[in-house]
Amino acid sequence: MTPLLRTLIVDDEPLARMRLHTLLQELHEPPVEVTGEAADASSALALLQAQPCDLVLLDIRMPGRDGMQLAAALRALPQPPAVVFVTAHGSHALRAFELDAVDYLTKPVRRERLQAALQRVVQRRWPVASQGAALTEEPVLVAHDRGQLRRIPVAEVLLLKAEQKYVTLRTAEHSHLLDDSLTDLERRLGAGFIRIHRNALVAARAVRELRRHAEPGGEEAWAVRVAPIDEWLPVSRRQLPAVRAALG
Repeated sequence: MTPLLRTLIVDDEPLARMRLHTLLQELHEPPVEVTGEAADASSALALLQAQPCDLVLLDIRMPGRDGMQLAAALRALPQPPAVVFVTAHGSHALRAFELDAVDYLTKPVRRERLQAALQRVVQRRWPVASQGAALTEEPVLVAHDRGQLRRIPVAEVLLLKAEQKYVTLRTAEHSHLLDDSLTDLERRLGAGFIRIHRNALVAARAVRELRRHAEPGGEEAWAVRVAPIDEWLPVSRRQLPAVRAALG
């Protein structure tokens, strides 16, 4: 049985706190208990001293100390809660993950995206199942498909391409949409995936060929062939040395 995820909501906007509270009530897995709400960092720390929690859903821009400063302060607690940033600004993601945030959600938050973030929190905080046996599930990415969550084994992922607001995940047979940023996915997936372009990651095991060709006008360009779908993807000049090293 999944442990109860005790959660504190920290946002200076009452409507934002209300929306998060409502979304959490609509989720059944993992189970969530909202232990409190705070409009600023000082109130949040006071609540945590009185009642520790497992997770803080944290806005960034707030009066007084901002969310980044609060997240840094939380790391000094004896039992620091997990942090998931929930913000209208997408420009702080790198700093957020440097503070060991589990996830970074941008407003307006989708229910499926919030549920995926909570599942990551549970996996990080309780890596051992309640029966005492180690979790043996293979790594997965969570995609949404027609209002449903779908767990895609990382071993099946061939490529990930950023397109407008979403990232398209390709397997040998299907395409899926992810809400995650490509930067976050690259960090989580690790060395098994190669950044070939600012908008594309490919599984190293799926690359069959790196080929040079001439663009119109005679300019040199490179591309990789991804199997088994036999799709050619461009490699940027900036990423070419890393791609060669990874394939070598």
